[in-house]
Amino acid sequence: MATGTSWTKSFFTGIWSLLNFLRRAFFNIIFLIIVIALISVFMSGEEKVLVPAESALVLDLRGDIVIQKRAVDPFQEFVQEAFEQREDKPEVLLSDVIFTINNAKEDKRIKALVLDLQGMGGAGLNKLEQISVAIDDFKQSGKPVYAIGDHYTQNQYYLAAHADHLYLNPMGSLLFEGYGRYGLYFKSALDKLKATTHIFRVGTYKSYVEPYIRDDMSDAAKEANQAWLNSMWDQYKTSVAMARGVAVNNFDEKLDAFSEKFEQANGNFAQYALQNNWVDALKTRQDIVSELTDIVGSSDSKRGYSNITFKDYLDVITSPFPHNGNGNNVAIVVAKGEILDGMQKPGTIGGDSTAQLLRKARLDNSVKAVVLYVDSPGGSAFASEIIRQEIENLKAAGKPVVAQMSSVAASGGYWISASADQIWAAPSTITGSIGIFGMFMTFENTLDYLGVHTDGVATTEFAGLSTTRALDPRVGAIFQRSIENGYDQFISMVAKERNMSKEQVDSIAQGRVWIGKKAQEIGLVDHLGYLSDSIAAAAELAGLEKYDTKDILPDISPKEKFWRELFGKASTIMGGAHIASNDNPQFMTMIKQLFGEFDSMTKLNDPKGIYAFCIACEL
Repeated sequence: MATGTSWTKSFFTGIWSLLNFLRRAFFNIIFLIIVIALISVFMSGEEKVLVPAESALVLDLRGDIVIQKRAVDPFQEFVQEAFEQREDKPEVLLSDVIFTINNAKEDKRIKALVLDLQGMGGAGLNKLEQISVAIDDFKQSGKPVYAIGDHYTQNQYYLAAHADHLYLNPMGSLLFEGYGRYGLYFKSALDKLKATTHIFRVGTYKSYVEPYIRDDMSDAAKEANQAWLNSMWDQYKTSVAMARGVAVNNFDEKLDAFSEKFEQANGNFAQYALQNNWVDALKTRQDIVSELTDIVGSSDSKRGYSNITFKDYLDVITSPFPHNGNGNNVAIVVAKGEILDGMQKPGTIGGDSTAQLLRKARLDNSVKAVVLYVDSPGGSAFASEIIRQEIENLKAAGKPVVAQMSSVAASGGYWISASADQIWAAPSTITGSIGIFGMFMTFENTLDYLGVHTDGVATTEFAGLSTTRALDPRVGAIFQRSIENGYDQFISMVAKERNMSKEQVDSIAQGRVWIGKKAQEIGLVDHLGYLSDSIAAAAELAGLEKYDTKDILPDISPKEKFWRELFGKASTIMGGAHIASNDNPQFMTMIKQLFGEFDSMTKLNDPKGIYAFCIACEL
């Protein structure tokens, strides 16, 4: 018996020793790689990427197009690149894309622009519009633009449509899905869990809470969503049809019409695209290499023709010394992401952190005007008001403020924009959604079913509020009255800032979403345009004829700056990561959507539980 025990102990001890050895070896290997990378950084000298004398700029975008990247730990980013791990959600700055294309237009070394968009992910229609304008401007130089792809998503095709030569692989595919808004609804599931959902809201169209109290979309939400989706789809079709020189009715929106044309193409997606003038030709990868080689020459690169990638070219043309002006500046403050209370990192709007940036602009004597660049579906009502109050302080200091709406500036996103001297939006901006709500769940019935109960004593009737106890209807009435008061504050503020009556605002509020073009017609937006337009407007309001722009960024400590630069250089030495396009299995995609729905709710942290948030705005 003792022998058996000793053998078992020795076996598991041996297993543990092996695992411990492997663990230590793994981390030692990582450490050695980091050391080698750092040594390479310091011994690399002035080695730089060079632009070949005659080359094609390959716009190989990888990730979602955004106006501000989310904060990423520099060490984590370095490890991902070192081990060629796929970045979870890669992002590309819109400003970098436009800057690169504009620079390439004037660069005599660049002889052609190649749109290789297979890795490009999500992008708001307004961002695609701005990139397409840059592509069209590039074509004015006389240099050709090629779009090459094995497959095209709807977003990718929007840009590809602006190419002089649009090619698709003979085994490739192209399909226009249009825009839709479908979500998961949990009421029946919550009923089975015996959870009690408490909803407090104002607004016929404030549909954020619907998934928790219904099993389907309400008629009001369908009406509102269908209206702005139709408007956005019309804008997409009009732009693409114009770029390709085809009729708008060439889009097959009905399955029967598509099936008829698809049958004529013998069930071949590529032939369908060719026969309907969506592409110019079907070409293999080697066909494309041969054609581009005739223009820029061959090379021993993996592409086979002389080229420089988007990332490498951006590194070459970006000055190591950021220019933020030194005289009269128009400051740009980016507000991107959900609005949460407190200090938040870039990629999320923090009530305190974003207000701090606006305060920084106010106290900067070189800043004469401010553009608040908004891309947000909203969030905390309290945080939104903290930001808006800082905009009032800027105006009181004599510095005009212009709000520039990007893809989305709805609910809380509109709240923080409303007090600006001017509001600019793109024709496709999703805005409005003026309404607020509060929501939480209690699980007294769930616990009762399990035989668990809550009991105790308190000195007041307010003590003991908990998710484990039933909500007193009188407390619920207090919460609802608070929401109603918050909604009244919201529409009163909008009425004051937009020179409208409360009744007028209420008639277009109620949580309803509007597209930018319609928002201008009903008075929620002053002008339609993009960032360059709003910067010019801010300068005009400040009486500036000559001015620079200045990005207002969060302060970082010397230590953080050191590590960012160090690991950034190390990543350059070790080479870029291989980021594949999104190929998650459908089941995992569904699971991510399910958890994403709940995650968006759990992140909200308004101190009073009052939110101005538009879930329908997140396409």
